[in-house]
This record gives sequence, structure tokens and C-alpha cells, in this order.
Amino acid sequence: MACIQYGKNALQRIIKDTRLHPSDRMMQPLLFSSQGVRHRKLEVILTTSIEKLGKAGETVKVAPGYFRNHLMPKLLAVPNIDKYAYLIKEQRRIYQPVEEEVVKVVTVTKEDKMKEYEKAAKRLDSTQLVLRRLIDKEKFRTRATKDEPLALQSSVTVDDLVAEVARQLSIQIMPENVHLPAPLPTCGEYEVPLRFPKSIPLPEGKIYWSLKVKVRSK
Repeated sequence: MACIQYGKNALQRIIKDTRLHPSDRMMQPLLFSSQGVRHRKLEVILTTSIEKLGKAGETVKVAPGYFRNHLMPKLLAVPNIDKYAYLIKEQRRIYQPVEEEVVKVVTVTKEDKMKEYEKAAKRLDSTQLVLRRLIDKEKFRTRATKDEPLALQSSVTVDDLVAEVARQLSIQIMPENVHLPAPLPTCGEYEVPLRFPKSIPLPEGKIYWSLKVKVRSK
């Protein structure tokens, strides 16, 4: 509405300006409308949106009488000439309100959540998590055989696994979802059981959900 109000004030000042050069007086809107009687339709610029006619700023064609008797007296439209086209464009640019972004709220059902949980569980069960850790150099030198697993400087804990699952797989799990009685002390491959609700169906042939973990030395 601010755009329309300021635009109308500016138009009124132009119409009331009597200091125009005689050659420019024919561009005044009232004279323009009277000239349009000879034509079937007039091209005008709408200063406000009108139902079934057009939106503010659009150029439309109307009957001369409709423009002269209804649109022009109420400043709902102006003649389609350069002077008024520029004015309407500038007024809309300055005073047109910014449209607010419409945010749609999507309702997530219980079934949708269960599908997401099942999808995440299957991804955890089918992916191998790889962790790199520093080895204990002192224990490395005192190994009995070369086949003996490399001991780690710091064992892999439940919190380490939860953090790596979030980082590598972008899946959030809780420490209580991981069944790890003791930290992983050496390099090697492990299968760590996962505890999920019984409502998440296991794949055929599976007894429990698990996470494959491979610990490598740096």
C-alpha cells in the first residue's frame, strides 16, 4: 500500500503542475484520455492490482471511457507514456514491500521415523568403519611374533565409535546402542553388536545388528 500511496501523491503533483511547456501539455493524462475516444482501446499502466485486469505495474489495454471515468479519477492507472512508466517503475522499486518467505511445515509420522531408523540400521550393518590409531611402540618392540596384533597407545572406546559413526556415516547413535564390554586394545577387524529397538525388523538371516570396525595403525 505504501507503493500505491506514494505513487499517487507523485502523480497528483505531476497532474497539478501548470508550468509545463505548451507542447508538453498534450501529455497530461486528462487530455490523453480525451484523445483516446477515437481509439477502441487505450494502453495504460496500473498503479495498483485490479482483479481480472492485471497487477500493479503491468501495461494493459482498456476502453477509453473506463479509463476516463473510473481508473484515472481514482489514480488506479496512468497513460502508457515514458514519463509515467518511469515514475511507476521507480515508486515500485523504492516502496514495494519485500515478500516474506513461506515456510512449509512437513509433519513426520511415526511410520516415516521407523523407515528412517531401519534405513540407518541397514547402512550401519553393511558398512565398515575404519579408524586409525597410533600404536604402542614399546609393546611393538617386545612382540613375541610378527603375527601378534599391534597394541594401541589408547584403546578404542564406545564414545570413539559413536563419534566416528557420526563423522564417517552421518548417522547419530547413542552410546547405549553400542554393545562393547571392553575397549578395543589392538589393531584388527571387529564386529561390534548394536542394540536397536525390536520394532526395527532385522534382515532375513540376521540375529542381531552389528557394526564392522577396522582399526589400523597410523
